[in-house]
Amino acid sequence: MAGSEADLLALLRELDDPQWLEWPRNYDRSQIGVRFGDLVSRLDDGFAAHCTAHQDTQDSSEYGRVVVPGDATACGTRIVVCVSKFGSLALVCADNPGAFLGTEEAQTEGELDGADLTRVNRALVDLGYVVLSEELLESDYIGPSRLPSHVQRPTWWARFFGLF
Repeated sequence: MAGSEADLLALLRELDDPQWLEWPRNYDRSQIGVRFGDLVSRLDDGFAAHCTAHQDTQDSSEYGRVVVPGDATACGTRIVVCVSKFGSLALVCADNPGAFLGTEEAQTEGELDGADLTRVNRALVDLGYVVLSEELLESDYIGPSRLPSHVQRPTWWARFFGLF
């Protein structure tokens, strides 16, 4: 599912419930785990490589991450997919979150191949994830939830992928 930045911001606001910071009200850990496993399998097959996965992150609104190894990508840079516990939100980055100002910059710098990015995005969309840009997630958080005191600059990333 893709949408305009305004639509995606509206979705983030809709998912933002101050009573449920770490996971949403109707959180189904096993269902998210199954979908996450399907994502890992799709990426393993799509890149003909073993993708490492870290899941069920404690004290975080991020469920887990899948890492496509650099030697399986066209540019030699690993691809990291972060999955939130909220609304099947996902983020795709080259190397690591924050390594680039987003996938566009990574492509411009020759660190992320467009076909590789399309392959990852297709797997996410086919499995029902909503792919968010790093630029959107790094924008200032303006919402009703009170983020933990250790969050120095509240962003949508801190709200839906951060540590609690």
